Amino acid sequence: MIQRIQSLYLLIITVLMAVTLFSRLAWFGGEGQEFGLYAFALKGADGELLHPAVYLGILLSLAAVLPMVTIFLYRRRMLQIRLCVVEMVLLVGSAVMEGIYYYLGCRVVSELPFSTHGVGISIVLPVVSLLFAWLASRAIFRDELLVRSVDRIR
Repeated sequence: MIQRIQSLYLLIITVLMAVTLFSRLAWFGGEGQEFGLYAFALKGADGELLHPAVYLGILLSLAAVLPMVTIFLYRRRMLQIRLCVVEMVLLVGSAVMEGIYYYLGCRVVSELPFSTHGVGISIVLPVVSLLFAWLASRAIFRDELLVRSVDRIR
């Protein structure tokens, strides 16, 4: 189970998405105020909730849990491939949602006289995870082909 390369890929996806879930995705500042975009909300420096981002948080949570579940379904390789495809869809959706909430955060601070914004490294982690999900599905498919070829020889 864990000795397979796809299990390592899926574990890397889980770790990357957990980092994305618990770190600051972007920051915004203006007129002495600082705001941060997190997985579940756009918050001020004092912890004040400016705009909820619950849908982004749910997508990131699902994208963090699904690869861990997929690891333990190692006997059902076709189901694993399907779950990897679902994971890729979740990762694309979370990247799009991050872009939408980043745009909304920029609009919040654009009303201030002096505004600046930037992104954290964790905002690109869903795209990196997308690459690992593709590699995992490819490795699972190769395992399935190997098992089918061995069954054919018998």
